Amino acid sequence: MQKEKVLVTGGAGFIGSHLVDALLDNGYQVIIIDNLISGKKEYLNPQAKFYEIDICSSKIPEIFGEEKPDYVFHLAAQVDVRKSVDDPIFDNKVNAQGSLNIFQSSVKNKVKKVIFASTGGALYGDVEKPAKENDPVNPISPYAIHKYAGERYLAFLKEVYGLDYLVLRLANIYGPRQYKGGECGVVGIFTSNAVRQKQSFVFGNGAKTRDYLYVDDVVRGFLKSIEKREVSGVFNLGTKKEISVLDIIKNIEDIQGKIDYSFAKDKPGEVKRSILDFTKAQKILDWEPKIDFSKGLKKTLEWVKNRDF
Repeated sequence: MQKEKVLVTGGAGFIGSHLVDALLDNGYQVIIIDNLISGKKEYLNPQAKFYEIDICSSKIPEIFGEEKPDYVFHLAAQVDVRKSVDDPIFDNKVNAQGSLNIFQSSVKNKVKKVIFASTGGALYGDVEKPAKENDPVNPISPYAIHKYAGERYLAFLKEVYGLDYLVLRLANIYGPRQYKGGECGVVGIFTSNAVRQKQSFVFGNGAKTRDYLYVDDVVRGFLKSIEKREVSGVFNLGTKKEISVLDIIKNIEDIQGKIDYSFAKDKPGEVKRSILDFTKAQKILDWEPKIDFSKGLKKTLEWVKNRDF
């Protein structure tokens, strides 16, 4: 029987490359679209077909027409909240217009289902308890605004054209391949600096919290999204656990020893407290996180130690 064909945007990136590996291991044909601005050639799985192209390109519909994917995982994005604050027009181009380019191409070529990597932490804004999917959204950065625009475009395309979709609102993902520089969050930066004995900067007082999810757990969530063919809608993937920047430092020091860090002026556009409720994913997708933060951090540090940055 012919293998089903899956297209992954951002397939040379941190999360995308892990997803591509897992899809290939599960017997799918895989096509990757990535412009390699934040993705890395070395992360490309040679078993996948690769197009080096931007998601905003006018040639995207041609690629869809040639490849005719059954499913699309849309992960490619401008992921830096601070950059989105500094340049919201560019963020809009990539995260809103680029996503629409992928989604319209999916409609035109009768893709069975689009799975979209959205944001949980940035979208709900500051929360007092774990955010649920039906809670009000309160995006305070252009990044979050444009991710939400992607979600609404999918809802529109389903209503008008019948495009099936599933949105995964992700917690803060960390783990191997999240290199310092490209699409890197606090864990990636601090682990890299710790191993190389460089100073890290804590913006604000270090009390900001996030819900940190290990990359293998999020990949399982993506696989569930394609295995559960009949399921659609919006789902949070998180841990229901808050971890502050100072907690991260303590955890790294427990593993690595004393690290060098200093405090700096806070940056605008970032929420102070973020935590996601994953009950809906647990009930409907049969998904829950399996790797706790200390274990995931150890795996991440081991990977960083073996890298030549």
